[in-house]
Amino acid sequence: MQKIVTITLNPALDKSTSIFQVQPEKKLRCDVPKFEPGGGGINVSRAIHKLGGHSCAWFLSGGPSGERLEELLRDEGVEFWAAKAKNWTRENLMIFETSTTNQYRFGMPGPQTSEAEWKQFLTKLEQAEELPEYVVASGSLPPGVPDDFYYQLAVIAHKRGFKLVVDTSGDALMKAAGEGVYLLKPNLGELAALAGKEEITAMEQEKIARKVLDEGKCEVLVVSLGPRGAMLATKEGIHYVVSPTVKMQSAVGAGDSMVAGMVLSLIKGCSLLDVVRYGVAAGTACTMTPGSELCTKEDTEDIFKWLKEHNGFAQTTYAKQS
Repeated sequence: MQKIVTITLNPALDKSTSIFQVQPEKKLRCDVPKFEPGGGGINVSRAIHKLGGHSCAWFLSGGPSGERLEELLRDEGVEFWAAKAKNWTRENLMIFETSTTNQYRFGMPGPQTSEAEWKQFLTKLEQAEELPEYVVASGSLPPGVPDDFYYQLAVIAHKRGFKLVVDTSGDALMKAAGEGVYLLKPNLGELAALAGKEEITAMEQEKIARKVLDEGKCEVLVVSLGPRGAMLATKEGIHYVVSPTVKMQSAVGAGDSMVAGMVLSLIKGCSLLDVVRYGVAAGTACTMTPGSELCTKEDTEDIFKWLKEHNGFAQTTYAKQS
């Protein structure tokens, strides 16, 4: 088994195309569409592959759209295990308007998923003789999968000893936190939700990060700050990694690229600060690519080198509150 496994219960066949202008009530002539595999964990595995690493993408696959998704992953050389589902894998649509450079992203709901289908993933990890070092659970959950699915994964991680990385939102995030999760990667909105707030200010984010750690919701907290980089919080302290200014083409897939960079660095035994630096480098590199393309290794390595040489960081240390 690979050292990194990614899990995606709500994968997608992503279709993208372009048009001069989006207009209502008219037949719109689009350019030839491009098809790509999609879904949080799948994109993490794809980005790991682009960065020269190895992982295995586990996901549910149903119908012709699922078969097409599998074919695309084979073409990219990404290792995977597809658990068969009765209902078709969803399809998403992205339209690029060339006259304005606006992107229109249409995300479809996932298919109804049976208990037998989603439980395959838990059983596989519970019974595996050889376990991965890291499991990345990423993305939304389709209808039929309970909100505590990631929590159930965390229980198995705690019992069996692999490290779980969770990148999700909503109730799935709230229920996962606190039981065997190694690393959480929320954005500021999701961090606010973990603290029971609708929103937080920059002045509050460190205090809330400490609270999340002190409550045992995870061991490592990496908060995505968008163009401003990321905040790393552990019980030893808080660090900021500030991303460089680049010419941004699209932010699609930047979060998945960031997770890929971090997990790949963890496997290599890098320091947590370098783990976040490489993650920020991969996420930033992704924004330099058009459409739904992920990071490139060349851009990621260049940005990481720049961060190591030039990017200072602010640090705050603290002791656990008694």
